Amino acid sequence: MPTRVNRQTVDLSSYPDLVVIYLGMRVNRLFGLRTLLGFGPRIAKSAADMPDGLLLHEPVYYSLFPMNIGMRQYWRDMPSLLAYSRSEPHRQWWLNFLRDSGGTGFWHETYLMQGGMEAVYDDIPKALGFAKFAPLRAARGTMFGSAARAGRHDDSAPVLTEEELYAPETAAS
Repeated sequence: MPTRVNRQTVDLSSYPDLVVIYLGMRVNRLFGLRTLLGFGPRIAKSAADMPDGLLLHEPVYYSLFPMNIGMRQYWRDMPSLLAYSRSEPHRQWWLNFLRDSGGTGFWHETYLMQGGMEAVYDDIPKALGFAKFAPLRAARGTMFGSAARAGRHDDSAPVLTEEELYAPETAAS
């Protein structure tokens, strides 16, 4: 005899500014496995420290070949997520990655309860997520920072400005 499905839902009314972010790191080259495995313990520790505004952190395995693993995080609001992304050690991880992806690619997709979505794909050679159906654009100008891509105004300084990232090497020396 079939049983009825036990359907449940959640009351998110206490989380009017909830943000859900999916993040992933994809191995593009064999030596990227080392980069990926090196991030695991650091990310686990950072999540265990429960930065202000982080409600839940869950590991997610997207694919084995190519290896693409990551996480899903739930944040109280966008200001909390942005504050964390601009704090240490995250800030340094991001700066190091943008200087050298270490044989990996990184991506994230963000969904905001108050409306708006945004994504970035760094060194991701094959389309995934939004990029499978929406046109790709260079992450430059108004598309550079996550808050702007999500249609949010944010006065905080980004981890790295567009000018710093794309400045010629000679200017950085």
